[in-house]
Amino acid sequence: MPFNSLKYFLFLPIVYLAFYFIGQRVRWVVLLAASLLFYAALNVPYLLIVLMLVAITTYTFGILLDRAKTTKARRTMLWSGIAANIFILIIMKYLPALSKGIIGLSKLFSFNTQTQPIRALVAIGVSYYIFQAISYLADVYLEIIKPERHIGYFALYLAFFPKLLQGPIERAGGLIPQLKARYEFNYNNMRLGILMCAWGLFKKIVIADRLGLYVNAVYNNVHVFSGLSLLLATYAYAFQIYMDFSGYTDMALGSALLFNINLTQNFNSPYTATSVADFWRRWHISFSRWIFDYIFKPLQMQWRDRRNWGTAAALIVTFFVSGIWHGASCGFVIWGLLHGLYLACSVFYRPYQKKLHKTLRIEKTWFLRAWQIFVTFNLVCFAWVFFRAENLADAFYIITNIFNYIKGARLEFLLSQGEDELVILAIVVFIYWIISATIKRCDFASFIKLSIYMKCLIVYAFIATILILAKFKHTDFIYFNF
Repeated sequence: MPFNSLKYFLFLPIVYLAFYFIGQRVRWVVLLAASLLFYAALNVPYLLIVLMLVAITTYTFGILLDRAKTTKARRTMLWSGIAANIFILIIMKYLPALSKGIIGLSKLFSFNTQTQPIRALVAIGVSYYIFQAISYLADVYLEIIKPERHIGYFALYLAFFPKLLQGPIERAGGLIPQLKARYEFNYNNMRLGILMCAWGLFKKIVIADRLGLYVNAVYNNVHVFSGLSLLLATYAYAFQIYMDFSGYTDMALGSALLFNINLTQNFNSPYTATSVADFWRRWHISFSRWIFDYIFKPLQMQWRDRRNWGTAAALIVTFFVSGIWHGASCGFVIWGLLHGLYLACSVFYRPYQKKLHKTLRIEKTWFLRAWQIFVTFNLVCFAWVFFRAENLADAFYIITNIFNYIKGARLEFLLSQGEDELVILAIVVFIYWIISATIKRCDFASFIKLSIYMKCLIVYAFIATILILAKFKHTDFIYFNF
């Protein structure tokens, strides 16, 4: 049941009304039942079984962790629980790729095998709640939180429907207390929740889906294009994936806010970042915090004797895992390794950075900030090529031909689509400027303070823009694949 579907806009108010009118003691039952129904609407029965298996397994290991008396026993429970969850993730998401790899190796070494590749399984949402399960076990082990004894609330923590399919990846210490808190109607939360849902839908169907028309036309047939067309498609994809994913997050946060639940803000103007490290503090924030807390920091501590080299190696390994998390393909792995390499290089460059800026007398100048944003954005876009390309051959074609203006920039393709595509690019620039300048952290307080006449004007303009420019043909959110 995608957020951009009519079913969801019927489902959400029904769930809210049931939640509002039922007694406080069983409100968690309404949310859990709604979450299971939301997941079941994907029409993949085994996904519910996997969700319940992860919930029961993680809940049990959390209790066993708390009961274990010795450090060795606690470590055994921790790693057993993590291994069980990773095993489920491998079966659901990576088994088809592993089977193809084994078959490829058998052919390489001339082994006689009649094995057929295992079909790809639908694994929507699995990565997100398994990461939550692993963080829960780690936090119990580190005694950051006490294990949750109520299995219903624990299952709801994993399955809460606004964040089930694409996150944010929530920590138990932040979400479970909110799920248990007594609900009282909050008009401001209701209003902000509806505004955030509307804004997220706008970003998805007006901007991301329309940009996708141009991106798909180029990236699905890259060998027809070169030069400016490839460059524009790459930049367009950067904004498409941002608007698509942040649009989903806005709708997730807005939906949760109706129930007085605050989820993690996942984006903070990432394309205004002044370094790749800053980018990861602004992009998919709940995920980046997860990999830094549970992968990078333990590795950095393990390799601290190697100083900068140990930190650089920990960053590369962390982002290698990030690439694998997105999918078992070479493109995702290279995308992750590129970000790891960017950050590893910054470890060695950082000591000389301030000296260089001071020598050039550009320290704390607008020029330096603009230059840093420009370089960071282009480094990120370079990595997006591998993330979006259909295969490595297409990715390397794009990289080697993106500045090939001799062969022809093929700008005529853009113009041949009519003024509609030019309007798309203008809208992206304008809307992104609005997001960066006025709607940071989804703060709609300035809108609420406007006069009734200004509110009506903005709402009517908003509706008119959707009716004129929106693509109402259903398209899935990009991160549904992960």
